[in-house]
Amino acid sequence: MRISLFRDAGNIDQLTKDVQAAERDGFHGVWFGQIFGGDTLTAIALVGAQTERIELGTGVIPTYLHHPFSLAQQALTVGAAAGGRFVLGIGPSHQPVVEQMWGLSYEKPARHVREYLSVLRPLMDEGHVSFSGDVYKVNAGVQVPGAKPVPIIISALAPMMLRIAGELADGTVTWMAGRKAIETYVAPRINKAAQEAGRPAPRVCVALPVAVTNDLEKTRERAAQVFNMYGQLVNYRRVLDIEGVDGPANVGIFGTASEIEQQFRAFADAGATDLLAAIFPGSDDAEQSMQETRDLLKSLISSV
Repeated sequence: MRISLFRDAGNIDQLTKDVQAAERDGFHGVWFGQIFGGDTLTAIALVGAQTERIELGTGVIPTYLHHPFSLAQQALTVGAAAGGRFVLGIGPSHQPVVEQMWGLSYEKPARHVREYLSVLRPLMDEGHVSFSGDVYKVNAGVQVPGAKPVPIIISALAPMMLRIAGELADGTVTWMAGRKAIETYVAPRINKAAQEAGRPAPRVCVALPVAVTNDLEKTRERAAQVFNMYGQLVNYRRVLDIEGVDGPANVGIFGTASEIEQQFRAFADAGATDLLAAIFPGSDDAEQSMQETRDLLKSLISSV
């Protein structure tokens, strides 16, 4: 199982130093969310040009804000800048964000994503597309000098989305999905869909907060405050209910070093191909706690 870091883009100067440090430390990749901060694709293009080995991924770029043709151009350009080390993670986001904040329609998100991939995938793989659907009607080609193959994964938590991920994408990236949800729900569905479509085994990239702590109760209390909103969103609530937990704090990977190692191994056995660790402060001394967690993650890179 690959171990990567999961974070926001933040300050671009500091970001470059951080990713270069992650590369030196042996992490397989650094993945970035995109919500309300800076443009992640621009940041990855800049960082990719100043690193050599480490994978750079998005988790995820919201589809409703980008036409698939425009995103194909941008993603291929980023892939070229990163020397073929870029993974494009996309997703439809959530109804409250799309409708209440962006003023767009969230009607039939699975149909939207299927058609989106039906345009995006051939553009990025073959350089041209001719597609006519209910949402998109695109007949166009794209040529990006120095373009490299770019894997595409989608945020898939609903059954239909997992089927689309297996049939048309290279995998899925999840957030707030625990071990049970991965083992009994996410991995079986996406693997079955990929197999039936004759596609390679998909990546199952599991993003979760991780913290070394000797006070599990206090860490979960802190996590409950920070991540509370995810328990209120339908897509995350689905996998939390499958897990049988009250909220996001109960699926975070928290505990002693040995307990975290056991949890990582359990995720690998459950079908996770990648663990994207969002380092979380497990004690009042945030800096020390996060350094302890990072040191543990480094030690697990070659052993899990």
